[in-house]
Amino acid sequence: MTLIDGKQTADQIKAEIANEVEAMVGRGEKRPHLAAILVGHDGGSETYVAHKVKACEQCGFKSTLIRMEDNVTEAELLEAIDKLNADTDIDGFIVQLPLPKHISEQKVIEAIDYRKDVDGFHPVNVGRMSIGLPCFLSATPAGIMDLLDRYGIPTRGRRCVVLGRSNIVGKPVATLMMQKRQPGDATVTVCHSATENIAEITSQADIIIAALGKPGFVTANMVKPGATIIDVGTTRVPDATRKSGFRLRGDVDFDNVAPLCSYITPVPGGVGPMTICSLMKNTLLAAKGAIYPKA
Repeated sequence: MTLIDGKQTADQIKAEIANEVEAMVGRGEKRPHLAAILVGHDGGSETYVAHKVKACEQCGFKSTLIRMEDNVTEAELLEAIDKLNADTDIDGFIVQLPLPKHISEQKVIEAIDYRKDVDGFHPVNVGRMSIGLPCFLSATPAGIMDLLDRYGIPTRGRRCVVLGRSNIVGKPVATLMMQKRQPGDATVTVCHSATENIAEITSQADIIIAALGKPGFVTANMVKPGATIIDVGTTRVPDATRKSGFRLRGDVDFDNVAPLCSYITPVPGGVGPMTICSLMKNTLLAAKGAIYPKA
């Protein structure tokens, strides 16, 4: 069993980005600039954004954090997005999700200029991804593909089961896994809450990508020997032994499943660091005008 180290891989990629950024600056080009809007004070969101700011420092990017209270109106948030769309110094930006219930997340996503949509959520980027055109890929699926690539895990012709059909992970990663590319060219099945006999389906899979948000859902009887497991789950579960009072648990029963696998990602330290790394890669592409040429 090989443990897929997302943290180490992400650090390698960020170092590569930092070298490229310094070369850009040395040529007199602008330093990439990523902005983030954080609404409210959700603990998880605060942590994620802090990690993103730190990653910007590691990559040599400029970063801007815009904080808004959770009682901000939808109109005020959309106005802030318009300003970032118009700011020529900002190469890419994100609005940290989730948002307060009185704000339409879809309306917010669609308000972002797709040429600065480094989260890869805008319908233009999602549509271009679905037909294999250059675009900003959703960060978590892109990170998963990087891990498969850098660990040399074969995907062509393999059976891949994706657990979950979210717009952020399940759907896009299923799309990427079936495209004519490496990693890719897999035979993909997507399972969800209405799927019957899930264990029967997963037990035939060469690759399982679990993105359900249900701690410990994937058990040993659902996995065939030699399978590759990518665990996207990051659910906080109570743990009185931790100072924080909780620990992160994945969608896979790691202790019992890991001995069966050829490759598996841990939680934490697997897919999570790669998600932020993919955001950095998209920001670099935006700064260079590599996907959408700058005017």
